Amino acid sequence: MEQLYLDHAATSWPKPNVVKEAMMLALEQSGNPGRSGHSLSLNAARLIHQARHTLAQFFNAPSSAQIVFTLNATDSLNMAIKGMVKPGDHVITTCLEHNSVLRPLYALKNAGQIELTVLELQDGTVQPEQFAAAIRPDTALVVTTHASNVIGAIIDIAAVSRICQKAGVKLLLDAAQTAGVLPIDVQELNLAAMACAGHKGLLGPQGTGALYVRADVELGFWREGGTGSISHEVYQPPFMPDRLEAGTPNTIGIAGLGASVKYLSEIGIDTIRQKEAALTEQLRAGLKRIPGLTFYTPDISMGVFSVNLEGFDSAGLSVALEREHGILTRPGLHCAPLAHKAIGTYPQGTTRISIGYSTTEAEVEQVIKALEELSRQVR
Repeated sequence: MEQLYLDHAATSWPKPNVVKEAMMLALEQSGNPGRSGHSLSLNAARLIHQARHTLAQFFNAPSSAQIVFTLNATDSLNMAIKGMVKPGDHVITTCLEHNSVLRPLYALKNAGQIELTVLELQDGTVQPEQFAAAIRPDTALVVTTHASNVIGAIIDIAAVSRICQKAGVKLLLDAAQTAGVLPIDVQELNLAAMACAGHKGLLGPQGTGALYVRADVELGFWREGGTGSISHEVYQPPFMPDRLEAGTPNTIGIAGLGASVKYLSEIGIDTIRQKEAALTEQLRAGLKRIPGLTFYTPDISMGVFSVNLEGFDSAGLSVALEREHGILTRPGLHCAPLAHKAIGTYPQGTTRISIGYSTTEAEVEQVIKALEELSRQVR
């Protein structure tokens, strides 16, 4: 039985051939960047510089020095959250957040370092006016997802940005689900920082991520160590990106990420969005006609659908889809407990079906037919 991959919200698959080729070339021709002056070291440094420049262009960052390479979106978010807040700050976030936002914030809250406001679901998403109403004189930071990894709900980040600018509050965007799928202009949105995963919509390898930091935002040091720069000092370099990058980087993964983002740039973000939007509407229409199936994704969304089918728990439905139809999905709580509480699916969770750029119309129809068949089995 052929497998149909519909778990793109977890990680994109398959990766473009250019990613594999770039990683293999880096593996064969790269040394340790910035740590030596020989050709292999220089090759590695060149690959990282090119990838940094490619990402800066893709998100319209003013300088490639504002792009920091990280392990993943979680690493980026921890770096930004813990580097920006200070004791006594008030922070606003939403119930749609992944644990990569919630856990750092709740750790700070429980340590008595910050006060935290969590915005609830309203009309299928979190509305800009909720952010405006929650801002206080001591609000220092708004941290929000761009789109939910559970229900695909998109937050109007342009409107939220205008609210934050008017109030003088920094805005940190979690773009783990939207980078590579929705257009993101960090200057136009005036983001203080933006975190993204390299391995999801950006189509890069796992173990890669990026953090954009606005030039006037100085994050506290995240880790100290070797950078290949200012080696005569025993203190971490204060300038970007060395300020936040220490230790031997993931040159092979970064080379793959640079290749994937270049690939996406050549396709065009508008083309990608149009294709995924059409597939999203096709899937939405199909799910609506299946008896006994409930889905929780609002009308304005990414291609991320959480579903429950009468007669199955979320794990059972995911197993049945794979065993009987070769369709790969993800059951459970998706590392976002507050989102599931908001839609009434906690603690049982849902089965998540998520499409990507490689998904086809025929594959969407295949999962619809599979769910119809499973629905008939229990009715």
